[in-house]
Amino acid sequence: MPSQIKGPALFLAQFAGDEAPFNSLGGIAKWAASLGYKGVQIPTFDARLFDLDRAAESQGYCDEVKGICAEAGVEITELSTHLQGQLVAVNPAYDTAFDAFAPKEVHGKPKERQAWAVDQVKKAAVASRRLGLDHTVSFSGSLAFPYLYPWPQRPEGLIEEAFSELARRWVPIFDHYAEHGVDIGFELHPGEDLFDGATWEMFLDRAKEHKAAMINYDPSHFLLQQMDYLAFIDLYHDRINAFHVKDAEFNPDGRQGVYSGYQPWTQRAGRFRSLGDGQVDFAGIFSKLTQYGYDSWAVLEWECCIKSAEQGAAEGAPFIERHLIEPPLHAFDDFAGGERDDAQIRGMLGL
Repeated sequence: MPSQIKGPALFLAQFAGDEAPFNSLGGIAKWAASLGYKGVQIPTFDARLFDLDRAAESQGYCDEVKGICAEAGVEITELSTHLQGQLVAVNPAYDTAFDAFAPKEVHGKPKERQAWAVDQVKKAAVASRRLGLDHTVSFSGSLAFPYLYPWPQRPEGLIEEAFSELARRWVPIFDHYAEHGVDIGFELHPGEDLFDGATWEMFLDRAKEHKAAMINYDPSHFLLQQMDYLAFIDLYHDRINAFHVKDAEFNPDGRQGVYSGYQPWTQRAGRFRSLGDGQVDFAGIFSKLTQYGYDSWAVLEWECCIKSAEQGAAEGAPFIERHLIEPPLHAFDDFAGGERDDAQIRGMLGL
């Protein structure tokens, strides 16, 4: 049977809340299933939905989590460690802002915070194995991003050393993941040192092409950078282990463009949108991924500054469902062919 993308699935991070049904895994999973989702991507950083420390220690707890999701009618697609991964590498310029992603006891303590984050990301590998999952998704963190624009002029070797250090921090984590038969898909995202194909290649080279280093493909970030997100699949399809289905639009004018002049989201030239409301060519994306044999999940990550989360979630499942492609079992022109005849072939070639 040819490979087929699985879905629709939903990343739960943007929907978790303090009110039922969004404050428990069982409640939010049943809600997702009622909208037509068949899978859920679980944020390991939200204790209302998942206890990562417990999952890394207890097979019984992981079996309970799987049972809760199965009873609701959904599968677990991946565990997300986006916020912990961000803290594996933090430039001092972001220390105060990113402290919010960590427990209070490590606030203002960058080394302790990093150690906590590394431990968390490693625990996600163990938990994933206990849950029977092969893939996780995360962020890379950033050391060089404050120096993205080369003014003032960057000191020679600054970027190279930043990427070498990033690899030094992640390779031991990759080794741990490989030992457990799990990989990490980085969401290439502005604010991370890995935000496009060029930065991915810089990192992967320094990580010695580690097999556990993968990509969580999200076209919205590429559209906002004005990249060719379809050609990206041609280049890196063998490293794509996860897929965030997220829409965006880019409408530059005489006042602003890619950088958008510090404007609020509703006034930016580039904005994230609910599925179908933006400019991303999802028909092209689903075709490309199917062409290259991607057979994991299509996961809605909802972010929109105009439409409500409830409407976006309700519209997302049927949108993804419409774009799923069932690969053919036979070539469309098989009817016109026949058995191989070597004598005929040589005759047709004059041999």
